[in-house]
Amino acid sequence: MASKVIYPLYQLGNPQLRVFRTNFFMTLVRPGKPQPPDTVQFRIPMEMTKFDVQNYLQRIYNVPVAAVRTRIQYGNNRKRNHLHQRVKVPDYKVAYVQLGQGQTFQFPDLFPEKDTSVESGSFEELQDEFMENEKQRQLKDPRRGGLNDWFGL
Repeated sequence: MASKVIYPLYQLGNPQLRVFRTNFFMTLVRPGKPQPPDTVQFRIPMEMTKFDVQNYLQRIYNVPVAAVRTRIQYGNNRKRNHLHQRVKVPDYKVAYVQLGQGQTFQFPDLFPEKDTSVESGSFEELQDEFMENEKQRQLKDPRRGGLNDWFGL
């Protein structure tokens, strides 16, 4: 958990404040809904403000930031454990960072589609054929009318 940030007093003529190690962790999050190409979503601690996010990205990573919007995502507290006690999911803050003029961000494609051209008789072709047969075998029988497989007629 991040501790309270205490900044040194700024006095006229002193050097600029330098950030060597921060007390905050920002997590880059893949958004659930489509965002504009210049908007990036982060999960940040509750104590972090819009100005902290902007300074963090500009000073440490040299990322031009145009605007920062934040919201608080409240955790669910309807779940109960085995002792019938309420279990609260922690709250967290989400920051939407709009990048500077002409800057875009796109998540890297970690799992690109494989090339589908395979020669006949190869291991990949046999494996694909086996997987197709397995999928067909596991499909539910339409004649059973929605009954489970374990329920015998």
